[in-house]
Amino acid sequence: MERCAECGRWPYGGAPGCGRCLALADRVVEEGYRAFLAEHGFDDDPALAEMVVDEIKGYDWRVVDAAYERLTCAECGNRRGRGPSGCGPCDLDEGFRYAAREVDRPGVMPGNEHAIRVGIAVLRNGHRHSPMALLSWQVGLPLVLGGQLPTTPQAQAMRARINKGATYEDLATDAPDYTGWTLIP
Repeated sequence: MERCAECGRWPYGGAPGCGRCLALADRVVEEGYRAFLAEHGFDDDPALAEMVVDEIKGYDWRVVDAAYERLTCAECGNRRGRGPSGCGPCDLDEGFRYAAREVDRPGVMPGNEHAIRVGIAVLRNGHRHSPMALLSWQVGLPLVLGGQLPTTPQAQAMRARINKGATYEDLATDAPDYTGWTLIP
């Protein structure tokens, strides 16, 4: 795996500030939506996006997140669910998105898809999350995309380092012992 030519971090690790890393995170969602459209023979239509967000539970999380991208919040004018914290409709949409389906890919640990979903949401909406949560996903998302999933003690060890002031570079280059969880894939 090569570091991002724009920000110098591992892929995804510069999001949301790095345009290239953010585009990678956006692509995870967009590819899911494109596959959904192709599978069902649908056109990319705002009315379809409205239908998806009105019936969230019946759709994969990537389809729901991409549908929100195609709609505008009437209160703040941002894409739905991505406005500033405190925008009532966006706050609701941010919560409702988690009602969508998440099916683990074959050959990965159970819960891996949920981890991907949370990581993508945090990186794409960094302004809605704490700096510590953002940092943990900047380091961890490439690992979960590769099929790994930290145990609770591993995640707690990483969080403890972040709480003590560890930086992205500390976490991405030290390869500390997170009980076997290799930080550099």
